[in-house]
Amino acid sequence: MQHVFIEYVYLILAILALVTFADIIKLAYPIILVIGGLALSFLSEFSDMTIDPGVVLFIFLPPLLYEAAWQTSWKEFWKWKRVITSMAFPIVIITACVIAFFSYAIIPGFTLALGFLLGGIISPPDAISASTIMRQVNAPKRLVSIAEGESLLNDASSLIIFRFALAAVITGQFHFGEATSSFFLVVLMGTLIGLAVGFVFYSVHRWLPIPPRIEIIMTFVTPYCMFYAAEHFHFSGVLAVVSGGLLLSSKRQQMLSYRSRIQSENVWTSIVFVMNGLIFLLIGLQLPSIIEQLGDISVWTATWYGIAISIMLVVTRILCTLGASAFTIFMSRYITVADAHPGWKGPLILGWAGMRGVVSLAAALSIPLYISDTETFPYRNLILFITFIVILVTLVFQGLTLPLLIKWLKVENYDSDKSDGEQEKLIQKKLSHSSLMFLEKKFEAEGADNDHIVNLRSRFELEFQFFNAELLEDVDPTHKNTIKEYHATYLELLDHQRSLLAEIYHDEEFDEEMIRKYHALIDFEELRIREQSL
Repeated sequence: MQHVFIEYVYLILAILALVTFADIIKLAYPIILVIGGLALSFLSEFSDMTIDPGVVLFIFLPPLLYEAAWQTSWKEFWKWKRVITSMAFPIVIITACVIAFFSYAIIPGFTLALGFLLGGIISPPDAISASTIMRQVNAPKRLVSIAEGESLLNDASSLIIFRFALAAVITGQFHFGEATSSFFLVVLMGTLIGLAVGFVFYSVHRWLPIPPRIEIIMTFVTPYCMFYAAEHFHFSGVLAVVSGGLLLSSKRQQMLSYRSRIQSENVWTSIVFVMNGLIFLLIGLQLPSIIEQLGDISVWTATWYGIAISIMLVVTRILCTLGASAFTIFMSRYITVADAHPGWKGPLILGWAGMRGVVSLAAALSIPLYISDTETFPYRNLILFITFIVILVTLVFQGLTLPLLIKWLKVENYDSDKSDGEQEKLIQKKLSHSSLMFLEKKFEAEGADNDHIVNLRSRFELEFQFFNAELLEDVDPTHKNTIKEYHATYLELLDHQRSLLAEIYHDEEFDEEMIRKYHALIDFEELRIREQSL
């Protein structure tokens, strides 16, 4: 046990080094981690490390899905709901069908049921990589929102296909009507269970006096409860976590205290970063064990199968996204759509962003070794190897070329008339103006006699004037220089306050805990000033 723990400590150190390197060369860290995992797999210390599919699906998947749902904008999700659902369900199903017939045609002895099993495994894209790359190259927000929204739902549809195909391989029977009705039942009940569990946790957070440290721990317990409750009744645990996570995300302001929101954001960011890093690194580490399990099939033959299926996968997704764009244009004549003229550039980018990842590998690893006591599962090792090749090809090749494609197409970000900086200044201006109106209305009589309220009003008047001037097209250079000098002086003042805290640290009169508290307050104030000066 101690040896395994030390190995994972080394892996975390490797993750930190590789991610730092990825930031330096400005590449998405999932690509570097997979390549780094491949390199580490040739070292004897890590050559025997394997992924337990049960660990991935139950320990890693629920919190990663929950965090993704928590960070997803419900406003954007609802705006692009038709596009997201079309990519998460029809496109995944079409892709699984194409891969089923293609693999059945090119692999000798491969049955159609095994083809659907492989299609269900490799049909869902991994949007962690895609969204990371898109954010790095400042891709249009609509594309990022659609990719992230798709990632919340496509895992569910693919795993349901995988479940039915696996049953067909084991039993030798498949009933289309029964599978279709079961599909919709699994989706509906998984969603309802997630919402029900989410409402229970919302009630606990909302109405019970829970301290922040307990609330943060509860946020980690929540996705596991959602996932297990749905899977226990053989429904979609993925959709349960997604639906419940979206519900609680929309209620975060009502159910969590300000301390819990601040602290949980920091805790979740760090833990999810380590989890994602471990998953992508472990994907790369699987190569030696997967090659050893190929048996009679040569590595070159299996590699050719993997590359051919990868190409078909990419082509199918691109054709589907372009087809969805054409269908949207047609339907805009009859119904209201978010964008009646999506064009071909955005769909092409979304099609190329279909990189595969952890869910595909975990699903492949979860294939049982035996159908019965005496019969092994057919082509299990080949399916594992093809899945690995697909992940490697799509993640590395498409991941490296996606930024080039985005820059080459020069897709304009016309989601909003205002840039992020302008939106931020406008919000701050509105907040300052609203605060002034509130103070004047609430303290109209006593405001002049209360020095503290007068000072507070003066502060918001100054902020309102500042942001109002910042939003003007022709800003006075003198104003800009004055604000720059103000920010520089304020930051120097905060450093001076830190120096004072360092001095009084040695004074027995003050507790260290209190000094740390004021250090934190100064840090928050510095963050606010630096955000304003961007």
